[in-house]
Amino acid sequence: MMAALAVVFGGLIGGAFGLLGGGGSILTVPIFVYVLGVDAKPAIAMSLAVVALTSAIGAVGHWRSGNVNLRVGAVFAGVATLGTWLGTRLSVYVPGMVQLSILAVMMAMAAVVMLRGRTPAEPAGRAHVGLATLVGSAAAVGGLTGLVGIGGGFLIVPALVALGVSMREAIGSSLAIIALNALVGFAGLAGRVPVDWRAVALVAAGTAPGIACGVRLQPRVSQTHLRRGFAVLLLVVASLMLYQQASRVLGA
Repeated sequence: MMAALAVVFGGLIGGAFGLLGGGGSILTVPIFVYVLGVDAKPAIAMSLAVVALTSAIGAVGHWRSGNVNLRVGAVFAGVATLGTWLGTRLSVYVPGMVQLSILAVMMAMAAVVMLRGRTPAEPAGRAHVGLATLVGSAAAVGGLTGLVGIGGGFLIVPALVALGVSMREAIGSSLAIIALNALVGFAGLAGRVPVDWRAVALVAAGTAPGIACGVRLQPRVSQTHLRRGFAVLLLVVASLMLYQQASRVLGA
């Protein structure tokens, strides 16, 4: 039963990646922890393995459709991977309970942004975004990837659109950035925590077809409705995670 649920939830992660260019990875750690019973630190490393594979599959699909901006993506990824490497080094000293709490807060924040904001509009031309803003966004994404195992697509896509990248290119480029970022994060944690490859395979078994379907459906569905529905899901999961962590602290 648990194995079947892992595959189903993996499909949800993959679908979110393909349809929204990110967001699905923020659910990967909770699936490992609360569905498969993995401890927080191994779950983060395993999440990065799944995220790297899933986003790479999606990036290839978008690349074939001409929706990956290599020039902007390479600059963003270069800074983000450095942040990821630093995040993995910091994660060793952060208790698992704190990491899960940070993840839950990030999920709630992402959900609020999705509910209040609109899908970024297509830019009329190249936007003027300061270097400090670009570097700060990329570093923040990388740090969060290394610390709590998320890809950061909900931050990357708006940042790329602000740079003047079209929405479709932002989604495709986001997946390429996430793939590299997650791979660096996993490499930074590999050998430091145990990895249950069977659990990774179960979730990945759902994410691979999920993202392939998402990439094909992306041009045909309402991004606004998708973002709102996914935001509600994030709020529910984040609330349950925070409630559980608070219960542990109060019951200690």
